[in-house]
Amino acid sequence: MTSMSRARVARRIAAGAAYGGGGIGLVGAAAVGLLLAEVRLAKRQVGNGSSPHVPNAQGLYGIAYATPGEPALRLTMLGDSTAAGQGVHRSGQTPGALLASGLAAVAERPVELRNVANPGARSDDLDRQVALILADPGRLPDVCVIMIGANDVTHRIAPTQSVRHLAAAVRRLRTAGAEVVVGTCPDLGSIEPVQQPLRWLARRASRQLAAAQTIGAVEQGGRTVSLGDLLGPEFAANPRELFGPDNYHPSAEGYATAAMAVLPTVCATLGLWPAEEERPDVSRREGFLPVARAAAEAVAEPGTEVTAAMPTGPKGPWALLKRRKRRRVSVTEPERTPAQP
Repeated sequence: MTSMSRARVARRIAAGAAYGGGGIGLVGAAAVGLLLAEVRLAKRQVGNGSSPHVPNAQGLYGIAYATPGEPALRLTMLGDSTAAGQGVHRSGQTPGALLASGLAAVAERPVELRNVANPGARSDDLDRQVALILADPGRLPDVCVIMIGANDVTHRIAPTQSVRHLAAAVRRLRTAGAEVVVGTCPDLGSIEPVQQPLRWLARRASRQLAAAQTIGAVEQGGRTVSLGDLLGPEFAANPRELFGPDNYHPSAEGYATAAMAVLPTVCATLGLWPAEEERPDVSRREGFLPVARAAAEAVAEPGTEVTAAMPTGPKGPWALLKRRKRRRVSVTEPERTPAQP
């Protein structure tokens, strides 16, 4: 599928989400049924390699940067098993911990991490997760990271419904004063046990949803980072190194690679990234595009950021497409003070 056709599909899905439509499918019904059966079979084949236990990474990171009278930054993770960090055994290897420790180092301030992500969650669970966050006005986050979408694809959730729930979550969090970064739907075609032609169908469905998520999130004031295969171009050469013991969820290296892609955007939302890097770099193919075109371009290259630029233009809202330089995130156990029960 070309970038232009992907943009048209994404725009239709996002429009359906905004105006109450629900009938636009990702792929044909028979193909989706086969995809669902294949992915579930893949999960059964590989699921015995890891425990469903998710390490508890909540707590205070960057304690060494504490300054009397200066509050810690608050980072909250929402979404599914990817946001929760399923597939690794140590708390410091989860994406939340990696982002919190990286943000603390850039900001030179402690970062309080809270994680309300739920393994197995679909986008309709975001309403509950956001309600948990907003129920405690004294702990409202400075920035939220949402990772969601894979379970919507495998459970045949209408993409318009998925995008509607995500857009509503972004809108509520932004209204509450939090910055929002969405890691869009990962590439289900990168799951090793899924064979062709279903691998192609899984990749197509994932990218269509990711592009539509980008439009929905950006139009509500969030920023997105395309996760794609989560791992960048190195996945094809090192799939067994970059997936966890179950070959379904990322390994510690995989999560670290994904965190490297998301961290610069998290920092930029808080004004912590160098100002000169906020300008489009033509040499990196960055620039202003209609939001649907930017969304389609982003899903083709993991780690690409899309953020709102102009509210209107010849083809609707415009967005800034950025391919930020990744910053290495340590996979060693970061220093933290665990959250109190």
